[in-house]
Amino acid sequence: MLNTELIKPSWASKIGLDSEGLWVEFEQLGKIRRVYLPQSGDEFRYDRVGLFTDLIIKGITQRCRWIPPGIFCMGSPTSEKERRDNEIQHQVTLSQGFWLADTACTQALWKAVTGDNPAFFKENENNPVEQVSWDDVQKFLKLLNNLIPELGARLPTEAQWEYACRAGTTTPFSFGETITTEQVNYDGNVPYTDGKKGGCREKTVAVKSLPANPWGLHEMHGNVWEWCADWYDDFSVFPVVDPTGSDTGSSRVLRGGSWSNHGWRTRSANRGWYSPVNRDNYIGFRFVAGQA
Repeated sequence: MLNTELIKPSWASKIGLDSEGLWVEFEQLGKIRRVYLPQSGDEFRYDRVGLFTDLIIKGITQRCRWIPPGIFCMGSPTSEKERRDNEIQHQVTLSQGFWLADTACTQALWKAVTGDNPAFFKENENNPVEQVSWDDVQKFLKLLNNLIPELGARLPTEAQWEYACRAGTTTPFSFGETITTEQVNYDGNVPYTDGKKGGCREKTVAVKSLPANPWGLHEMHGNVWEWCADWYDDFSVFPVVDPTGSDTGSSRVLRGGSWSNHGWRTRSANRGWYSPVNRDNYIGFRFVAGQA
């Protein structure tokens, strides 16, 4: 239930309720932010990495983290090792903050919303759902939004995804210059550049099994590729504001890499793409639950 008693948390400067819903004001990255709680959110909470709320969906809890608006360099610098030509670095302004699921959608949540579980790796319902196409995800989001009117659940744009993955970092990974298999579920037999060699799990792992990035988001690198809203297209070389990609295309964007990929494929800037009708056991998604 919404915290209608309006008891102001110690970290907030103001809290209130108006026609748009429950809101809180607080300082983040040197600015005062006003944020509205998404529909079905339990309450605002704040920890060492920022603001979050829990969505309760048919008994399944999905935590969402508040991602503040900001400016960042999307893509990779030419000096980044093992980069690809489709990662042209350019300035992106995201003028609106957004609530982002702190994990990929689990099999438990997918099953609660749709009644089935299409995943290949079914040993744990807290593993991410996979074998879901972009089109499948749109049907899931429609059902979710019907369950919770005004939730506004949707896929993140490619820009939102990379901004959240980087979490203020400029290195190839949110963890730094390289990764280990203790941080990321990927094929550690082929590490990134001079990184530590490890094994390959050859399957997904449960969400929150591995360390979160600086903004509290888990498994943004590896585990499963994550669908984005955009059609795949070349990047602009010029600064852009709130990009949403091309209006048309043949493939949708995938981000993050997976359990089956070499280290370079799980970099923050790496771009994947696939037909929106295709499914595989290394592809899942996470959703945005609304904007302020």
